[in-house]
Amino acid sequence: MPKLWSETVEGHRRTVQDAIIGAAWTLVSERGLLSVSMSQVAEAAGIGRATLYKYFPDVESILVAGHQRHVGEHLEQLSGIGRGIGRPGDRLAAVLEAYAFIAHHRRHGVGDEVAALLHRGEPVGRAEQQLVELFRDLLTDVRQAGDLREDVDVEELAIYCLHALGAAASLPSAAAVCRLVQVTLAALRSS
Repeated sequence: MPKLWSETVEGHRRTVQDAIIGAAWTLVSERGLLSVSMSQVAEAAGIGRATLYKYFPDVESILVAGHQRHVGEHLEQLSGIGRGIGRPGDRLAAVLEAYAFIAHHRRHGVGDEVAALLHRGEPVGRAEQQLVELFRDLLTDVRQAGDLREDVDVEELAIYCLHALGAAASLPSAAAVCRLVQVTLAALRSS
């Protein structure tokens, strides 16, 4: 099979998946998780039900696939910030702030039943582990620069950052999120 054809088929599949995921998210946002059928998703996506079932077995799996894609994009964004130019402490602060705002918007973007579906299981555990590794690597750089407390292991500090900034999901405003990031950074600094 020529490479062009392979790329075209893959591009088509991605386009169909995007349409399915977008349609499912829109319908679930409007009607609620339990009120959306696969037939409704197929119609909204502009495809047949048989085509839809080639990609996904049910509405929940569509939402999970969309969420996993979204999480992957966030991890890419955070990694890019972490690889940026500047002092280690500045890169760490930028990544922690970006993560806090992702957490803040996550909670405000979906209903409780959808959040419960999406934020459980092995994929979430893998994403959290990737975040801990990203934080750990940045914290190691900050420690080598002499700006990180020495009395706590870097891995423990990375886990602390993950959970401390996860609290941004329940904060009422962007200003509160910024304050949380500053408190977290202050806890990490060397005395």
